[in-house]
Amino acid sequence: MPLKNILLNDFLATKKVFSSLHSRNYRNYFVGQGISLIGTWMQNIALSWLVYRLTGSVFLLGLIGFTSQIPTFFLSPFSGVITDRYNKLKILTLTQVSYMILALIMTLLVLLNLIQVWHIIVLSIASGVITSLDSPARQSLVINLVDDPADLGNAIALNSAIFNGARLIGPAIAGLTIAAVGEGICFLLNTLSFVAVLIAISRIKITFNHRESGREDFKKSFSEGFHYTFSSVPIRTLIIILAILSTIGMPFLVLLPAYAKEILGGGSDTLGYLMSGLGAGALAGALYMASRKSVLGLTKIIATHLTIMGVAVGLVGLSSYFWVSMVIFFFGGLSMIMSLSSINTMLQTLAEDDKRGRVMSFYAMALMGTAPIGNLIAGSVASGIGIRYTLVLCGVIVATSGLWFSIRRKRLRKYIRPIYITKGILPSIPDHLT
Repeated sequence: MPLKNILLNDFLATKKVFSSLHSRNYRNYFVGQGISLIGTWMQNIALSWLVYRLTGSVFLLGLIGFTSQIPTFFLSPFSGVITDRYNKLKILTLTQVSYMILALIMTLLVLLNLIQVWHIIVLSIASGVITSLDSPARQSLVINLVDDPADLGNAIALNSAIFNGARLIGPAIAGLTIAAVGEGICFLLNTLSFVAVLIAISRIKITFNHRESGREDFKKSFSEGFHYTFSSVPIRTLIIILAILSTIGMPFLVLLPAYAKEILGGGSDTLGYLMSGLGAGALAGALYMASRKSVLGLTKIIATHLTIMGVAVGLVGLSSYFWVSMVIFFFGGLSMIMSLSSINTMLQTLAEDDKRGRVMSFYAMALMGTAPIGNLIAGSVASGIGIRYTLVLCGVIVATSGLWFSIRRKRLRKYIRPIYITKGILPSIPDHLT
């Protein structure tokens, strides 16, 4: 093939990967979020290291993870009703300002050497309450940010890319910063990073049609959203598989400070590098998902990569060598984000427009609301049988769930296919490709 044609194909492929950035609103959102997320990941690493430094307890690592996310489990279904009825940009502005205030409080407590574990627990609960409102609004906003609805899958994948690009950069910076000057500066930088996302939100121009509702209407909307979500076989199955992944597969993240120190014999820099390895794999997976041209084949990706992620988590539990763990974390991150991105894209594609906020609130509940239960269980189990066996056990369960979903694919296709045709995604879909 002539060089000119090769370069043209590469250009067109690159253009496809970033197609949703042609939309001005999404571009503003993308840049603002990218900066803010680096700060968020710096704070996540600093917080987990701070808790472990203060207590030396893997159980408390799990407890902090529990308190930061359990409000999402109880509140997200109700916040989904709010998301479908009110201006999502105003909701996001409120949540980002609230996050910034919490980050500032944490900064002052740490820099003034006043921080105690109960402070962290209270602030984590407050953050969880904010997240229960922020996540459904953020997830359901994406389709409003792109000019062409066909770019929805690309935008969701790029969201994952920027999230995991930040996961790649933020932890590495945090690990070095903690080693040099302590955790407080990480919290300060996160506080400042929220300015970027607030500027981005102010530059987004979207008109929402919404109406205020009374108490009875609110109850009706909640009931309608619940029934719609769990009466749909494909949506219900995706929510269940996501809950399994979040409860059993994701809690390995909360054990990483102890894993880095006790198993690998490292410090905060080791923790940062491990998270960056995970982020590098996740970023690669997100970019691959952004390059895909269609929603076809997503169920196969979910089944395959759930299984791979389970194997990766189990192998991490067996590894005592830093570089071996780094490689495993890369593939674990790649499989994790390909599974999550596929589930997110399918849910937003399958959901009806006027119910998307409520469906995504159950997505948030399954992704972040069940995670605290898993974090608490993982911390308790690790305290009893050790970090290694806990990771191996989690890996086996996640891999098994991937095999179960693979068996369910054939049944799911007969429900998914007519929805895709009704929505005009394709006039006809070969049954084996769904």
